Amino acid sequence: MRVLAAADKFKGTASAAQVCAAIGHACWALNIDCTEMPLADGGEGTLAVLGGANRTSTVTGPLGTPVEAQWRLHRGTAVIEMAQASGLSLAGGPDKNDPLNATTRGTGELIDQALNAGAKKIIVCLGGSATTDGGLGALRAISTPARLLAVDFQVACDVDTLFVDAAQVFAPQKGASRAQVDLLTGRLEKLAHQYKKDFDVEVSTLPGSGAAGGLAGALAALGATLIPGFDIVADEVGFYDAVREHDFVITGEGLLDDTSFDGKVVGNVASLARDAGQRSAAIVGDIDENMDATNRSGFTTVSLTEMFGSDNAHQNVLRCIEEAALSLLK
Repeated sequence: MRVLAAADKFKGTASAAQVCAAIGHACWALNIDCTEMPLADGGEGTLAVLGGANRTSTVTGPLGTPVEAQWRLHRGTAVIEMAQASGLSLAGGPDKNDPLNATTRGTGELIDQALNAGAKKIIVCLGGSATTDGGLGALRAISTPARLLAVDFQVACDVDTLFVDAAQVFAPQKGASRAQVDLLTGRLEKLAHQYKKDFDVEVSTLPGSGAAGGLAGALAALGATLIPGFDIVADEVGFYDAVREHDFVITGEGLLDDTSFDGKVVGNVASLARDAGQRSAAIVGDIDENMDATNRSGFTTVSLTEMFGSDNAHQNVLRCIEEAALSLLK
């Protein structure tokens, strides 16, 4: 038997690489071949999955102060994780964020640096943003945006939210009050008209354009293709071939809920394994008791909280993942 360990991160406790390594340890303990293939859905953690950072740049942070942002440039392909430059964590979380003025300028500065460094392909990973500026800060930071038309410009999205809906859906999570959400929505409506006028791109009807507070829409106006983040990662790491070459696929993430089956790693892995006629299972930190049970049909799920208790699952997560994998393999 050949096992493919293809898991997402357990947010706050283990990276995707660590989770896959723990599954791998269980396999090797039983003399079972295992390929470790960390995955992501285009949000935070995607940079690490796509090779990790090999460059650091000082750029404008979400609140206007300088931050050190890590990114990657290798063989002409640049990978930029917007959370590194414009992330909510950089703003100190929702309580310390300035939702009206938080800017994506730093992300635009990274895109500009990638162009200056000769990148032929640019992947911008969205997720974890502090911003709802409609990507205007990023757009203004890119000198000669027309240069982007000469590169393969991809944006990894993990939501289908429309541009004008970005404030309503995401701004409260970034510290915005009800009145601020209304103001931000008005700004997004004006920006949609502006992008249509300036770039002849109708971002208001483009699925995913509201990702990262509308940054996806602004980049689409500059010629980017919006692609589900999982699809970009799977293509880059060779997952589609790997799933057919293995007999058993073990995936995982921190919390299994209904969103796990809406563009996230676990749902996609389970679906693709089923299409390939392969067994699959998911090791998860916990399971939302209110999730639709039909989503779990057809593959095995193991909850670390149920198997080992909440405290042990959090404090010894990698050991628990390894033990859970052993239980699936025996």
